[in-house]
Amino acid sequence: MLPTRLRRLPATALPGGLVLYTAATPRSRLLGLAGLPDMPAHAALLLPRCRSVHTLGMRFPLDLLFVGAELVEGVPPRRVVGRRGASAVVEARAGEGARFAAALSGWRRPDP
Repeated sequence: MLPTRLRRLPATALPGGLVLYTAATPRSRLLGLAGLPDMPAHAALLLPRCRSVHTLGMRFPLDLLFVGAELVEGVPPRRVVGRRGASAVVEARAGEGARFAAALSGWRRPDP
């Protein structure tokens, strides 16, 4: 089940039944996925104009796709990870990052 916090965000359908939710407001970026019990496998969170993230307050590990840089898999809670050259970060449940990377290859984010 998708947490209410994510259902309120703008969503973009991707190939393969994946959904990308965009956290563009200061509040949605601040809250992110912190405190959520889990993340559905088909959903991920996009943080535009972002090069680093923290996993403080996370209850599950993440795969972090740094758009324009690389995929970092299995990042546990209580870490800070960043990549120079990234234009955005996609946060997905651990083990799902490669699916989102494949779905996003060649995809251009619409301007907010």
